[in-house]
Amino acid sequence: MKNIDYKKAIELLQNASSKEGFLASAQNISNYKRVWARDGVICGLAALASADEKLIETFGNTLETLAKNQHYNGTIPSNVMTDGDVVEVSYGGLAGRVDAVTWFIIGVCQYAFYKKDEVFIRKYDSNIQKCLQLLEAWEFNNKHLLYVPLSGNWADEYITDGYVLYDQLLRVWALKSYNYFCKSDLIASKIEQITQQLAINFCPDSVGEKYHERAYKEANIQNFMPCSFSPAGYKMQFDAFANSLALLLNIGTTALQENILSYSLVLKNKMPLKLLPAFWPPIKENDVDWNLLKNNYKYEFRNFPNEFHNGGSWSMVNGFYGLALLNSTKKEEAIEILEAINAINKIENYSFYENFNSKTQLPNGVSYCAWSAAATVMLHQSIYSDFKYLV
Repeated sequence: MKNIDYKKAIELLQNASSKEGFLASAQNISNYKRVWARDGVICGLAALASADEKLIETFGNTLETLAKNQHYNGTIPSNVMTDGDVVEVSYGGLAGRVDAVTWFIIGVCQYAFYKKDEVFIRKYDSNIQKCLQLLEAWEFNNKHLLYVPLSGNWADEYITDGYVLYDQLLRVWALKSYNYFCKSDLIASKIEQITQQLAINFCPDSVGEKYHERAYKEANIQNFMPCSFSPAGYKMQFDAFANSLALLLNIGTTALQENILSYSLVLKNKMPLKLLPAFWPPIKENDVDWNLLKNNYKYEFRNFPNEFHNGGSWSMVNGFYGLALLNSTKKEEAIEILEAINAINKIENYSFYENFNSKTQLPNGVSYCAWSAAATVMLHQSIYSDFKYLV
């Protein structure tokens, strides 16, 4: 059942393909005409779901480009630009990108799982080992949770820092994916320890020694896992991407997962676009956290309330939310999310905008954004072809 929305999404992924891998956008915009780790892997996940051999080949090239430009300390590039003999590698702008490392591991493992090719894992095993060692170092206190700098992941102009939920969950996914192949008791134990710390520090009414007991009590966690905490306390916004990953990975008690589902469905149903905003509620000028937002950008300020990371709606994020709904046996709701994603992707004759103002419904950011197309492909194939990722 391949409709016009799906075909247009595939077409954009083809147009965003280069010999080095997936570009962030098919638009000729310098910062997006690069192979990005997280964008490239997410597009790669869509390529696997599509079963399109050319797109899968581009995914392989994406992983090769990232591996080839891994820093000697283990850091995976945030992005790589190649122009003839000139190679420009960035490991992050205002801060390094922690999630580039975990997305790379996930990408290699998902590719190998799809191809049923353990040799592919062995090819990149030394790269993965460096990544794993670096992730251990980024705990700093050796207590199993990563410490992430402000601007250290996909929400690179937002307020999350310290023990960021999204990054912990990506690490769990990366470790589980890798351990599917290597069957290590050490890695299995690490997954258990991280999961336990997530339960203790991010879930309501948890038992166990907290990182920050006083801040945990003040936070009064209820319907979902908060987006991050640090020595300064908890940031309580609902992070749609992170909570979707929690549902996808079956993290948290059954009661908490039901609460996340309930909260998220009520939230998306009251939004004009019928999609989840990336983070909610938006931070406004009179809020304390506005000071963290107002200077946290490199080129131009984009985090106005209801836009970009600050309450904007992204096809890509909702693609993962749709997968989470499917994993929670909410197929009808997943179909509704796919239809809402397709509705915004097709605006202005299929311009596949980066994100939308959740209140005015107006598009923001770059058009022909490859991972906006990836959301359609991942979710469509998961719903209608029963495609399964390694989770």
